[in-house]
Amino acid sequence: MPYPALRHPLARLSALAVLALPLSGCDWIVMKPHGDIAVQQADLIVTSTLLMLLIIVPVIALTLFFAWKYRQSNTEATYTPDWDHSTRLELVIWGAPLLIIIALGAITWISTHKLDPYRPLDRIAAGRPVPADVKPLVVNVVAMDWKWLFLYPEQGIATVNELAVPVDRPVEFRMTASTVMNTFYVPAMAGMVYAMPGMQTKLNAVMNRIGDYEGLSANYSGEGFSGMRFKTRSLSEADFGAWVEAGRKGGEALTRARYLELEKPSQKDPVRRYASVDDGLYEAILNRCVDGKKMCMHDMMAIDAAGGGGKGNVGGVHRESTARGERTVVAALCTPDNPLGLPSPAASQQ
Repeated sequence: MPYPALRHPLARLSALAVLALPLSGCDWIVMKPHGDIAVQQADLIVTSTLLMLLIIVPVIALTLFFAWKYRQSNTEATYTPDWDHSTRLELVIWGAPLLIIIALGAITWISTHKLDPYRPLDRIAAGRPVPADVKPLVVNVVAMDWKWLFLYPEQGIATVNELAVPVDRPVEFRMTASTVMNTFYVPAMAGMVYAMPGMQTKLNAVMNRIGDYEGLSANYSGEGFSGMRFKTRSLSEADFGAWVEAGRKGGEALTRARYLELEKPSQKDPVRRYASVDDGLYEAILNRCVDGKKMCMHDMMAIDAAGGGGKGNVGGVHRESTARGERTVVAALCTPDNPLGLPSPAASQQ
């Protein structure tokens, strides 16, 4: 007998308690968050789980009960080999799961619209609607290799791997990526939303408690993915204002040239702050034309929507040398006299 000490019930309970000790260090922030959107999402998880347990628990219990009651050694169990149908039993077996599926479907449909990340917030917490004079704080987010860039267009500053938001104020995140897809995720504030190159996604959220929290990317994106984390600070309005002023006084300007250097892959970058940001930088990042050598995506889409550039604008295509050889690049075709880059009538006849 290998473990005679565990034969005593008290010894078994003690062993289970010791095995459960590592779980005491788990972070339950996902189920006990400090942002209203994340709170509603946690409540949805709990509600859905309880509804499903209404079927799961009785089925497991009855399975064990039937196995015990109709065991081979129980000669007193009723033996009915010709039984094959019970209307009441069929109604219970099919009716109860159907009602739960209907309830889950209704909750899911309502929550999908209510918790749509693109939907502006109508409350900052339960029973606390958004004040009429409060506007959301806009934060532009860029997922990079392997760091996060946050631009504050209203405040004119930018940070790397540090996000600060005022408590109890709605925040509208506008997200994109520099290279590959990542996931913006602050478990204490809201669910994860993808950030993808060449397109913009949004997340509306709010923090309801002052403190420091962790943000991360929840989508594998390469070698430095595990260190792609950032500090999220929930501050009072006064402290947030002081944080903005400190950013304006210290640091350098985030120019397009400096952004191109920042865009290069790096791992576990320290927090950086930029006192100013070049006008239109985020739009250039979103449209993938920061270096000024390529046509911005919105310009190209405008030309396509108008019927294309035609042969008259073939001069806008040129070759350039790269580390991997030559490549064809579409340069800006638009001019002040021709903002859509449409071919001239003479060129169209060629």
